[in-house]
Amino acid sequence: MTRPVIVGVDGSPQSRAAAEWGAREAARRGLPLRLVHAWINEPLYAPPVPDEPASRQLLEDHEREVADRHPGLTVSTALLPEMATAGLVEQAADAELLVLGTRGHGPLLGFLLGSVGLPVITHSTRPVVLVRTTSDAEPADQVPGNGGEGDEIVVGLKDLGQPAATLLEFAFTTASARGAAVRAVRAWGAAPSLFGANPPENLEGEERDRHLDLESRHAEELVTVLAPWRQRYPGVPVIEHLRYGNASEVLLDAAAGQAALVVTGRRVRRPLLSMRAGPVTHAAIHHARPPVAVVPHED
Repeated sequence: MTRPVIVGVDGSPQSRAAAEWGAREAARRGLPLRLVHAWINEPLYAPPVPDEPASRQLLEDHEREVADRHPGLTVSTALLPEMATAGLVEQAADAELLVLGTRGHGPLLGFLLGSVGLPVITHSTRPVVLVRTTSDAEPADQVPGNGGEGDEIVVGLKDLGQPAATLLEFAFTTASARGAAVRAVRAWGAAPSLFGANPPENLEGEERDRHLDLESRHAEELVTVLAPWRQRYPGVPVIEHLRYGNASEVLLDAAAGQAALVVTGRRVRRPLLSMRAGPVTHAAIHHARPPVAVVPHED
């Protein structure tokens, strides 16, 4: 069964940017696009009475805009008679990926009202892509000073077992569809580092040798985990990005270059009292300029 690219829309500039990004990605992958809108409001203090006709009109407007800009794309719509959190999570289960809109470097807004955004991200069984918007409701995936879309899929790697395989599969599939490179990012060293963002340069003797050995070992591990993906996708350029320092800072620094998309992971099963999406994913969601894909993975 062909999985569609699904976009949650609400009529805001953020959801229009998400719809445009989702349409481009669906066209690249040869997949259909489905626009969905949950028309039952989240239960806040005194939710207004839902307006079903207005919700249907909203979907029709989005569908017409997308069809006009992407005439060869198969586009469908679905009005969800439920609240956004439950409806989007349910829709995501059948999606190749779910695309949502965000605004600025801060909390998720628009139809991700209040506490809706994080539950959608952390309960989805499929990848969720968060798309920022520019002032004209275009996806904010252009390279600063360049004006064109970035040409790297930046993927952050921590655990190099099954989690890395899941993230790399998504990154290489995405890169192959758009003719982009994969920049595989891994941080090593203390976090936060006692030496700042750079490795110490004045170490001597055994301490210096141990530091160099650690760096060499991490480099070899990164080469090893990337080897089968290089063979599987020989046409995709691969950049090994190994840096000393804090994982969040290293990933954000890598994403500030030529990134079209940042790929980060989310453990499906996390300890009860832990952050539901992890500190690196939180940092990417709130501070990365390009769209961010949050990919669920097993331990």
